[in-house]
Amino acid sequence: VAGAYEIAITPGGETVMDLRAVLFPRRDIAQAGIAPLTSMYFFGPDNRAGVDDFRDAVHDSGGLRIVTGSGERIWRPLRNPGAVEVSAFADTGPRGFGLIQRDRDFAHFQDAEAHYERRPSAWVEPIGDWGPGAVMLFELPADRDFADNIVAFWRPEAPLLAGSRQEFAYRLTWTPVPAEPLPLARVIATRGGRSIRDSGERLLVVDFDLGEIDFASLAPRATASAGEVRGLSIAPLPGGNRARVGFHFAPGAQREIEFRLVLERAGASASEVWLYRWST
Repeated sequence: VAGAYEIAITPGGETVMDLRAVLFPRRDIAQAGIAPLTSMYFFGPDNRAGVDDFRDAVHDSGGLRIVTGSGERIWRPLRNPGAVEVSAFADTGPRGFGLIQRDRDFAHFQDAEAHYERRPSAWVEPIGDWGPGAVMLFELPADRDFADNIVAFWRPEAPLLAGSRQEFAYRLTWTPVPAEPLPLARVIATRGGRSIRDSGERLLVVDFDLGEIDFASLAPRATASAGEVRGLSIAPLPGGNRARVGFHFAPGAQREIEFRLVLERAGASASEVWLYRWST
């Protein structure tokens, strides 16, 4: 491929990069990657099996955030899988996506040298209509915190044809946490482990910051791609207007299960959508 990039950088409390790319493929490109981002995720509260480390969490980014073309807000916690895992979030005209470091508390990392709580978030906002395609997430296994094992980018549905002119424009913002204009509850932690009820069950708990939303008005709704969600519950947490949702599931012979969880109020979404992949 041949082409050129124009990048205008505005420094400040947030560093903003306005990018325009004009590309001329020399051959058909069926799987293009637009606005690529990389990061590192070694372990966290829900994913530290086999890790012998004094720190409580080690990652540059905690999750993939997406604002879809329809306006749905998605939060997908990152993982350090046992094998390469690829996720595709199909969409049309995405409004934004990025690799986000929400946790800003030193006590949750305990690394006085790397200071993971200070790592920036990277947020991509497409300019113009990018049409149909998918936000792609690649999670690679890592045995230490020196390897960038997380990749996210936009993949257009249509191939980039040889001899064509392709133009993409977007804004890339480096910021502690991207602003969210909607008053939605947001995910602040994901944890998992063996259920104490049944040796064949697993337990997942998801914590939400409710902002100004009344806890009493909320009801959780969870689904799974396989098996059954059991014992779905919600409870308030101390230390602010926060809530914890928990549920059990029995994976059985399943090696991979996709979960979806959202808080609802009067039948409408009151939180971003939590998506999670459990795998052996």
